[in-house]
Amino acid sequence: MWNDMKIPQGLVVSCQALPDEPLHSSWIMSKMALAAKEGGAVGIRANTKADIMAIQKEVDLPIIGIVKRDYPNSSVFITATQKEVDELIESGCEVIALDATLRERPEQDLETLVTYIREKAPQVEIMADIATIEEAKNADRLGFDYIGTTLRGYTEETQGQVLYDQDFKFLTDVLSVVQQKVIAEGNVITPEMLKTVFEKGVYAAVVGGAITRPRDITRRFVKMIEE
Repeated sequence: MWNDMKIPQGLVVSCQALPDEPLHSSWIMSKMALAAKEGGAVGIRANTKADIMAIQKEVDLPIIGIVKRDYPNSSVFITATQKEVDELIESGCEVIALDATLRERPEQDLETLVTYIREKAPQVEIMADIATIEEAKNADRLGFDYIGTTLRGYTEETQGQVLYDQDFKFLTDVLSVVQQKVIAEGNVITPEMLKTVFEKGVYAAVVGGAITRPRDITRRFVKMIEE
């Protein structure tokens, strides 16, 4: 049943700012999350234990937690190893999201990490960030609670592709091959696109850059008058 999931159906807002961004601050992200809640968001996606804990003090929405960390021997950087998983379990976030691509990981394999979360934190749900149909099917087989299109266009294999290509064909294909709940994420950049992905049957959608990254939003506007 959908009504007993940690994340309700609706819009999840990603509140993240990396170290090279002007808004990089756990306090600022907590206020961004509050603004998202007041705007009607049903959940928050956040990066790092520090940001998650700051957001928890500000809002009572469920949080999809990730830890972005680069490793020299792998291109996987979203909750790549058990170290990041442990940090997220400690944070108390409701959902842990992991890179669930089929790329080589820096340490433990994906199945090992899924088993580890299920045993160590059975109350926590898990979300797969995928980029291809094969990865979606694999995540479904591993029993992820949510399958997100987060990494479409952001892996070596899918570079240059965007989620809204061909009227969201990739998203439609994912919906047709998995049993678990699908979350649209990555390049959902307008309210109209949000409406479209829900009409196609997603359980929830995550919007980040289009709402919470003012530098990127400003660039989109400026680009229109510079062309």
